[in-house]
Order: sequence, then structure tokens, then C-alpha cells
Amino acid sequence: MKAKIPGADGKIAFDKFHVASHLGRAVNDVRLQEHRTLTAQGDKTLKGTKHIWLQNPKNMKPERWTEFAALRESTLKTARAWALKEAAMGLWHYRTVSWARKQWKAWLGWAFRSKLEPVRKTARMIREHLWGIVNAVVSGKTNALAESVNAKIQRIKRMACGFRSRERFRNAIYFHCGGLDLYPATLSGAHTTS
Repeated sequence: MKAKIPGADGKIAFDKFHVASHLGRAVNDVRLQEHRTLTAQGDKTLKGTKHIWLQNPKNMKPERWTEFAALRESTLKTARAWALKEAAMGLWHYRTVSWARKQWKAWLGWAFRSKLEPVRKTARMIREHLWGIVNAVVSGKTNALAESVNAKIQRIKRMACGFRSRERFRNAIYFHCGGLDLYPATLSGAHTTS
């Protein structure tokens, strides 16, 4: 990808949403492994806790946060994985490349020392794409607009239940996403958009 875009190191950004998605998956993988181990020992501590580990703490109700305290402060491997995820989510406020890179590298060291293989796997992916993550941190840019257009295209595809040809699919995308005013000039003054 870098070879095809001149100056890609300063232009491409891997935003917070995608990093959070990978980290959330790692936390859930750790939870699943630990749950299997604990269940074999007769311990049901992690039963039914999937969503609480994946929920954004800012969106938790105070009573749920209090209820979650015993789990997150425990010695569970899942609690360590969750702490790593939350620490990574706190690294998106830096405005200089040097500070952002320094803090992400410190986080990577912690992740590799965690001995939690799903977290280490995600840390390897983050290390490989650190340049793009730092670009996203410093610039504050996201690909939310592109994701929105892609979601609209996928919705068009679902509603049509398929197309007879690529050309018809392309035309449907242009029609729905092109932002064209298709009303005749005599009616466009009377037409209101909503």
C-alpha cells in the first residue's frame, strides 16, 4: 500500500475505531480461553460477562460500573487484557508525533510482557501499523466518512437482493450516493430536500 501512495507515511491513518475493534476481539478471546479453564474447575465467574468487558466505560451506568468493579480489579487474565485495552484507548489525545510514538511504544512493551497471546497478537499488528496509528492520533482524522459511504453501498446491495450486472450495481451506487439533483430545471426550485 505504501509503495502506491507517494508520502503514505504522513497520509494514511488507522483510526481509533479499528484499533478498538481489534483490542476488543483480543479481550474477548482472552475471556473465552479463561472461561473454559475456569469452567473446567467449576468456577462460573466469567459466565455471562462478555458484554460488560466490551462496553465502553463512558457508556456504563454508575450501578453497572460498581457491579463491574469486582471483576475489573480481580486477578483474572481477562481483567489484565481489559486494562490494556482501556490504556490503549487513552492514548489518542497526543498532538505530537514523538509523544504519541513514545506512549504507544510503552504500551506495546506492556502488551508484550502480558503473556496474553491474543493481546500479544494484536500488539504485533499495532506495532506493524504504528506509523498509521500515530498519524491518526496526531491528525485526529478518521475514516468515518468512507465507512459511512461503504455502509450506504452495502445497504443498497441488501435492498436490491443482488444485481444482474456490475454496471447496474455501479449505476445504483451513483444514483443513491452521487448527490445529483435529478429533478428537471423547472421543478428544482419547487423541490425541497429533506
